Amino acid sequence: METCLGIDIGGTGIKGAPVDTAAGRLLHDRVRQLTPQPSAPDAVVDVVCDLVTRFSWRGPVGITFPGVVLDGVTHTAANVDKGWVDLDARRRFSEALHAPVTVVNDADAAGIAEMRFGAGRDRRGTVLVLTFGTGIGSALFHDGVLVPNTEFGHLELNGHEAEHHAAGNVREEHGLSWDHWAHRVQHYLQHLEMLFSPSLFIIGGGVSKKAEKFLPHIKHVRAEIVPAALHNDAGIVGAALAARADHGAVPIPKC
Repeated sequence: METCLGIDIGGTGIKGAPVDTAAGRLLHDRVRQLTPQPSAPDAVVDVVCDLVTRFSWRGPVGITFPGVVLDGVTHTAANVDKGWVDLDARRRFSEALHAPVTVVNDADAAGIAEMRFGAGRDRRGTVLVLTFGTGIGSALFHDGVLVPNTEFGHLELNGHEAEHHAAGNVREEHGLSWDHWAHRVQHYLQHLEMLFSPSLFIIGGGVSKKAEKFLPHIKHVRAEIVPAALHNDAGIVGAALAARADHGAVPIPKC
């Protein structure tokens, strides 16, 4: 067995766990802490350090970030503190953790996990993985190849950013029924279908655990729509996979 630690940073929560990167499963129950408010880099780094300490982890760490990430630098920060814009996050985390670190867009990480181990496994053509939470994350694949940092949650819809119309937290904040929220999601999916003609939508984030409450209400979308098989653990798994690809994995001795 080989493992890497995956940590998933979101606008609301930060969660992590060691991951069996060969099987795509968590080796321990994930630990979750609230994202500090304000979510300035130093405060978030402190939470990540605490998670690493809780697992007594030594070795490569994969970390997701809710924004555009290029070569370890975070270039946007729609749902976290603006201090992350143009920050060398990989260096900041590496210095704090004293470990090799990989930083990747959060939805890209979730998509990588779903395409490797989940609902997108062995699927060809164009696949869109969408994570509904504090915002809307997106990961676009064609024949299994990722187009990174798409950030389709920021597409304009009804004169506003799509995530302000259909993100998971919008349903909660406005007290929308599942069918009312599903209608908003349907409108968003129809817009994406018009632009990209995917054969499959994979719906991830926390709402994926409650797919039966909203998926039956989504109509008039040609593409197949399925919930993420890894649910809200996909980001953790994808972060670990990214770290393994960059730095290798830590062997776990047999008992």
